[in-house]
Amino acid sequence: MSSTSDSRGRSGVIVTHPNRGKPVVQATRATVVVLLLVSAALILIVTIGGWGTLEGGIPILLAWALIYLLMAYYAARWSRGVLPMAAALALLLLVFAIVAAPAWFERDKAGFAAPSLNAGLLGVLTLVIIPVQILLITFTMRGFSQGWNVELEQLDPGADSGALPGSA
Repeated sequence: MSSTSDSRGRSGVIVTHPNRGKPVVQATRATVVVLLLVSAALILIVTIGGWGTLEGGIPILLAWALIYLLMAYYAARWSRGVLPMAAALALLLLVFAIVAAPAWFERDKAGFAAPSLNAGLLGVLTLVIIPVQILLITFTMRGFSQGWNVELEQLDPGADSGALPGSA
């Protein structure tokens, strides 16, 4: 089964996307969208929960969550171009989460400013970001290799044969 889209003004031609109808491709797209939304939610929870203790990183984290939400929107609309960008951002966030997680657990000691949420909970949420980003990288690269952008042009069986390009 293939999905169809507009023919961009060319009468008598139907543009189909044969790979988009496959269940494995649809499942990959849904997984990518869910992982992007979960990542954005985790970033926002850690950002809001640690608002008082994050120094200067708040605008970057808010922008990161917004970018993930935009990428989820475009991935849901079959935009294959966001997949490598999502994988690259996920790799960066993976590195940041690996570095930041131990610091949240160290904030449980005396002498540190207390964040809005428990520092241990923020550490656990930061640790949860790590496998989510690994899954996001895996599924975005899988989606990129599935050829979401492949288009086939087929003649419309109901079209007037005189209206087709190249007919005399």
